[in-house]
Amino acid sequence: MQNYLLIALISGLGGMLGWGFSEFATKKSVDKIGTISSLVWAHVFGTIILFALLFSKLLITHVPVIFPTDSREWLSILFFGTLQAIVYYFAYKGFEKGKIAILSPIFASFAGMVAILSVLVFGEAFNIGLVPALVLIFGGVIFINLDFESLRARHIRIKAVAGLKEIIVATILATVWTIGWDKFTGNKDWMVYTALMFVFMTISAFLIASLNKIDLLEVKSGAWKFLWLIAIGEVVAYLAITFGYANTTYTSVVAILSGASSLPTIILARIFLKEKMARIQTIASLIIIAGIILLSVS
Repeated sequence: MQNYLLIALISGLGGMLGWGFSEFATKKSVDKIGTISSLVWAHVFGTIILFALLFSKLLITHVPVIFPTDSREWLSILFFGTLQAIVYYFAYKGFEKGKIAILSPIFASFAGMVAILSVLVFGEAFNIGLVPALVLIFGGVIFINLDFESLRARHIRIKAVAGLKEIIVATILATVWTIGWDKFTGNKDWMVYTALMFVFMTISAFLIASLNKIDLLEVKSGAWKFLWLIAIGEVVAYLAITFGYANTTYTSVVAILSGASSLPTIILARIFLKEKMARIQTIASLIIIAGIILLSVS
């Protein structure tokens, strides 16, 4: 039990740090080449990194890399890769249209939805002693994504919120993807399945770019380094969470921890971009850290 919880803790932290690093680098690349081009090229580079890791594993361990042979397995991997690309598309579209202060907390709530469904619907064996830590982390995630000053400055009507529909779709699909990927990858080769899912996610991103008539060759020279940084963060995050889902039953722990990616993003922005942290973000960051510490000693 303790070993499984440790795996979930490490996997969740890996997802949090990987996606946090990726989101920080995305801030820079999007300004230079746009969201969809960033999505495509980052995943192309991520695919290269993943297959380089698979090849390195083969050379070092001399253990054959076994790919799925069942057509249903391939169709499932295709489904998850495509679905995750669609999640990115709707999330990006929503954030482009609307205010991040309003939409970001809504999207961040998918981790909580995953935890609730995993326990109540799918029968996750849950230690009640973990509840305070997970509540702290999830509460911190919601508050760290809130911008109270922006919210107070506007009289907001829910029906009139731009980008809300796209974010709701992205949130629901992200929940479906996470629950499904957890069930699908159980006791499987987490590295192989991550790499293959990444391939189909990249192909789907190319199709999205084509449908939107995006010229992927118009990339400023200064953007390439950020695209590689996004790819590294994405690879770390997907490998970490897939390792957790494949080797532990603590789905809720992995989901909520990895969903706290805003914490490292904000810290990196504070250090390197000199962005000021609002008081609520500072408090929320401390709440998340307190939750992680409480979870680690549970």
